[in-house]
Amino acid sequence: MTTKLNKTDKMNIQPFTIQIPQTDLDDLQARITEVKSRPGGRIEPLPEVKPYETFSYAATSLRSPFIQGMPASAMAPGSVRPDFNRPREFLEQFSLDTLRMVGTLRLQGRTYGLIQTQDGLVHRVLPGNRVGQSDGRITAIEEGKISLIEIVTDGVGGFIERPAAIALSE
Repeated sequence: MTTKLNKTDKMNIQPFTIQIPQTDLDDLQARITEVKSRPGGRIEPLPEVKPYETFSYAATSLRSPFIQGMPASAMAPGSVRPDFNRPREFLEQFSLDTLRMVGTLRLQGRTYGLIQTQDGLVHRVLPGNRVGQSDGRITAIEEGKISLIEIVTDGVGGFIERPAAIALSE
């Protein structure tokens, strides 16, 4: 920003001086001389810049390296995995910890397990029936428990079978 001065402003400007004691000025001059007399330090040269090598990604038909893939064990034929296309059974909507075994029933030579849901309804089950939200399949019905196998994720993209049971409630 520039300011123009008119004739009256120019006349009102007063010169000023700073008074510094001579001893302080001598000390300052000695310090300046001492600093200037020191040998200069060596500045290290800049590191050499290596030229950038370009990389041409020619594997566009392969799996993207930025998307997690399935491990080879999960893709193998015969590996365990849930069947997402089969129709769900009624008791598969309930978590296993909300189901209670309340007894067994022998009828026409078959042993049924009796499972009670949270709403108080009792359901009959046989080996092969599905229960729980983890693709549980009943394997055996005994007097004190219903044994089943669940299919759960193994944490690395595949599935494993895990045994579980619903014990008789008192």
